[in-house]
Amino acid sequence: MSIRLSKVKAALPEGIDGIFVTNDRNREWLSGFHFSDGFLLVTRENSYLLTDSRYIEAAQAEADPGFIATQMSGPRKEMFAKLCAENGVKKLYFEDTWMSYASYNSFKTQFGDVELIPSGKLLENLREFKDESEMEKIIKAQRIAEQAFDHILGFINPDRTEAEVALELEFFMRSKGATGTSFSTIAVSGSASSRPHGVPRHVKLEKGFFTMDYGCVYEGYCSDMTRTVVIGKADERMKRLYNTVLSAQLAAEEAAAEGIEAGALDKIARDIIDSSEFKGYFGHSLGHGVGMYIHEAPGVAGGSKTILKKGHVITIEPGIYIPGEYGCRIEDMICFRENGPELITNCPKHLIEL
Repeated sequence: MSIRLSKVKAALPEGIDGIFVTNDRNREWLSGFHFSDGFLLVTRENSYLLTDSRYIEAAQAEADPGFIATQMSGPRKEMFAKLCAENGVKKLYFEDTWMSYASYNSFKTQFGDVELIPSGKLLENLREFKDESEMEKIIKAQRIAEQAFDHILGFINPDRTEAEVALELEFFMRSKGATGTSFSTIAVSGSASSRPHGVPRHVKLEKGFFTMDYGCVYEGYCSDMTRTVVIGKADERMKRLYNTVLSAQLAAEEAAAEGIEAGALDKIARDIIDSSEFKGYFGHSLGHGVGMYIHEAPGVAGGSKTILKKGHVITIEPGIYIPGEYGCRIEDMICFRENGPELITNCPKHLIEL
């Protein structure tokens, strides 16, 4: 039985006989097997990976051996009744934060006399703290993203469009082993760079700031980075804005340590920006956790009392955005590892003019 499966069973409170897992990332994290159709049923006695004929052979070969890979057949109600009866399941956790009301009603009927009880964020709370194998996958994803940045600097020219740059980043990362992007790539230039989550346009790159926020997925884990370059030459105000963002980011990264509150890091960066001529133009939180989802716990936001500790992976990404003019963001990732926090982003962040 894997450590993760053992942790889940140990986390079940007295009176709860198991957990029914429907979320795809939670299924993969717990079983070590990626499949798009099926469920996990974890009881105190046995654990089952339930899927159909499309996945059963691979599941039997690749899933955590702590799971009994079982091909679903016949009415689900009969299957669930049989498995629950064999394992003495009367009260079963379900993933209420991921399940629609319609699905809940359907499963409630299928499980019959078994009482379904909301699990809250039991699995998410366990997934919040990454082990070394998870961090290594995140780091690999980040290395691919960094290679993409080196590549894209030679690809960018005034005749490219934002959409072309975004597509080239994505294609390059896939060519280096990524299975997909962590999120929809952001590549916005000129006046559009003032939009933190702007959508790449089919327009040629505008002069001024050009912000690229992107990442990729490697073996189920995400990377996330942002770099802002300048198309053309930066004027003095742009240089001050860029250096203010960089100073805020470096100060927060320097302060990152086990035992610090996440909100304290946000305040360090925000105070630097708000003490400058750009006060009030940093609207979003400083960062967020990263894992199988691009946004996970812990949130690195103002007022957060979350204590950062071993197992956390976070972003540090301050920005300044002046509506109608331009904006800039710089983003790195930090892993809290055995020997303390480690900056895992290894990519230039001095002001680059193209």
